[in-house]
Amino acid sequence: MRATDDNADTMSGIRTNAAAVMLGVSPNTLRSWERRFGYPSPARTSGGHRQYDLHEIEALKQAFEETHNVSSAIALARQRGEGPPSSSRLGAALARFDEERAGRLLEESLAVRSLERTVQEVLLPAVAEKRADAAAAAEYEFAWRYATGWLSALRRVAPPATRPEGVLLLDASVPCDLEALHVQALELMLRRAGLRTLTLTTGLDPARLGRALRALQPRALVLGGRRAELDAVGRLVYAVRSGARDVEVFDFGGALPDTGASTVRRLAAEPIAACEAVLEAVAAPPAAAFDARPARERAVR
Repeated sequence: MRATDDNADTMSGIRTNAAAVMLGVSPNTLRSWERRFGYPSPARTSGGHRQYDLHEIEALKQAFEETHNVSSAIALARQRGEGPPSSSRLGAALARFDEERAGRLLEESLAVRSLERTVQEVLLPAVAEKRADAAAAAEYEFAWRYATGWLSALRRVAPPATRPEGVLLLDASVPCDLEALHVQALELMLRRAGLRTLTLTTGLDPARLGRALRALQPRALVLGGRRAELDAVGRLVYAVRSGARDVEVFDFGGALPDTGASTVRRLAAEPIAACEAVLEAVAAPPAAAFDARPARERAVR
């Protein structure tokens, strides 16, 4: 049996009954306003169910309380705008494969938020919402690739490094992993903070890292993604710590199992907080004494 709007829960938003309750009208009345005025304008799930944007419903509710007339309220709500772009609005645009709308929403967000907050509060949650929808595989891949392109463009135009410290990121994710976007977001934020960064995959032969380590001289190593075997991660960490002393190792997103005994510091899941922790670490003076235990043992014990 086909689900009703009331049971639709396959994308972020306010369902028909909930939106109608907020406005104090029946669901049929709300749908009639959509047909007559084109407002509120809901997105549709992959099953065709309505999902109303919270900002639109709240704006219409306030305007209706002021005017007590539906046409005047809709005109007033439209005049005031939809409020700051949200992850749900961006997610709705991505679910419609609407690149132009998605780009416009991100630009609008940058007008009221920092780039870092736009990435963390709008872009990443919008893509995550699509992954949570099992019926929206194509929508999620489109959203992931769109986000990857947007983040890549921002990294290309990031200002040159202003600090000598380097950060090496080893990415153990694969295309379409949500963790891959978080690694990209963290690298972007570290670059914008003035650090020299380099992202490589965990599939590298550790013996081939020498030139990269000599060029970067990293003060921090960030492990991201969850696809690498523990032994492979251990060999890479050993190679990095052998080639660049006083390197602090961080786990960003669960690359290493949480045994409670590892010396690897776990970063917050949010890229802004993770970036701040790495910045604090590289700004601190190197440890006075070097731990003589094998680096692999110190990294993954």
